[in-house]
Amino acid sequence: MEESKRATNFIEEFVEEYLSFGNTTIKTRFPPEPNGYLHIGHAKALAIDFGVAEKYGGVCNLRFDDTNPAKEDVEYVDAILEDIRWLGFAWDKLLFGSSYFEACYELAVKLIKKGVAYVDDLTREELRAYRGTLTEPGRNSPYRNRSVEENLDLFARMRAGEFPNGSRTLRAKIDMASPNINMRDPAMYRILHLPHHQTGDAWCIYPMYDFAHPIQDALEGITHSLCSLEYEAHRPLYDWVTEQCEFHPRPRQIEFARLNITDTVMSKRYLRRLVEEGHVQGWDDPRMPTLCAMRRRGYPAAAVRDFLARIGVAKADSIVDAGVLEHCVRENLNENAARAVIVTEPLKLVLTNWGEGSENIEMENHPFRPELGSRTLRFGRELWIEKSDFAAIPPPKYFRLKPEGEVRLKNAYIIKYQGHEVDENGEVTCVYATVDMASKSGGEGANRKVKGTIHWLSAADAAPCELRHFEPLMRRVNADMAEDDATDETVAPDFTDSLNPASLRVLSALCEPALLAAAPGSVVQGMRMAYYCKDRDSRADLPVLNRTVGLKDSFRVAL
Repeated sequence: MEESKRATNFIEEFVEEYLSFGNTTIKTRFPPEPNGYLHIGHAKALAIDFGVAEKYGGVCNLRFDDTNPAKEDVEYVDAILEDIRWLGFAWDKLLFGSSYFEACYELAVKLIKKGVAYVDDLTREELRAYRGTLTEPGRNSPYRNRSVEENLDLFARMRAGEFPNGSRTLRAKIDMASPNINMRDPAMYRILHLPHHQTGDAWCIYPMYDFAHPIQDALEGITHSLCSLEYEAHRPLYDWVTEQCEFHPRPRQIEFARLNITDTVMSKRYLRRLVEEGHVQGWDDPRMPTLCAMRRRGYPAAAVRDFLARIGVAKADSIVDAGVLEHCVRENLNENAARAVIVTEPLKLVLTNWGEGSENIEMENHPFRPELGSRTLRFGRELWIEKSDFAAIPPPKYFRLKPEGEVRLKNAYIIKYQGHEVDENGEVTCVYATVDMASKSGGEGANRKVKGTIHWLSAADAAPCELRHFEPLMRRVNADMAEDDATDETVAPDFTDSLNPASLRVLSALCEPALLAAAPGSVVQGMRMAYYCKDRDSRADLPVLNRTVGLKDSFRVAL
């Protein structure tokens, strides 16, 4: 086998074992439920499903798991398609689980005829009581021994719409004493009189995930059904369904550890509540862990894929530091993002020996990529600098502007402190300096060195802008919030006391005029500050800039 094809994780080892038996086709699938937006946890599964197929010359289907019309919508379908395209993955076939409803129904009838499925009349509360616990076996339903004929009749009438929601279910007849609760006569169909976003009113009974999913995999010829670790206990049921339906060959389910990230809410229940209760702007609020939010915040798709490749594939759950993802973003943007001048806390600087005119100062768009070109900024008598770049009483080793000190204005001149003004509160309001006219960058006097260089904006050209700085949405994220519960229909408990009131900070700042015309989604490095992405909320006269990530790692990334 080519060196590039050699296994690097346990999933690939299973694939190579499969190929060693003479099999030639690898086929995987990514099966999101369209009841919300994809987040970074889903992206790990997505990258594994598509990546394994790509590495071994196979294909990956995109199949929407749309068996529950109560929570699904075409809005989510469209959003998922956009996210997958953004990440750069290409599916072989675009499919919907709802397209298999007739096939699932016919196979359910087959199982009834085989005597391994029955219609049950127990209520939800009774079903819970009969199911037993982790330490106590369940009890057989009093309807378990209905005849095949009666079950066929009732199931047909369920489909015809004769019965109300929740009044009957179709259950597999397996073993109510099984130590695996998932094997205690699990439900295969429920009654739900709701229109479906794909099939309309054609159905009022819908297959359960654990019944429909293995059937769909088998019908598509999926060789490896890759899923996260919470489905490990469901694997015996997956195998039971494909065996009882008499599929040959049968797909193999393989589980991997899901992705958990520090200080990050992964539970779809909580994310939905954040949106529906107005704690965030929407699914693409830049504080959210959704892919559309990361895109809006300015995360490059290549950086997300790099992160997913670095964390690898494991069998045991673990928590990845959020700094690893930020490191990947920062590394990508350092290489690719153009530079821009943004002054977050403006302080007026007056050059006392400069005349009334101005000149253009050339600025490179990227210090290491000359192919990205350059731009010009107007330089004149009155400028804006960062408030933190002047200290009337400087601390030790302070190399910015200070009394009796000199500093270079980036790509321009060396200036020397002359004086400053303060207001009634003692706050510095203006700094005065003189220009060394012979020190212009790129000129003959450019070789004169000073220890500090600061950025600046012309007071005549500086444009107002709005900066949005983000912190984690939650002050604390417990295990329940961190779990990706795509199939969990329970209601999230109250979590409002964990909300971080400082998760969004809005600042008024100044930026160079070029950002007025930049397209939404453009990412720049605010020199010496942070990376910023222009938001869709921007106006023609007011750029809104989302802080993507800071310039420095908060810790050393060892990957």
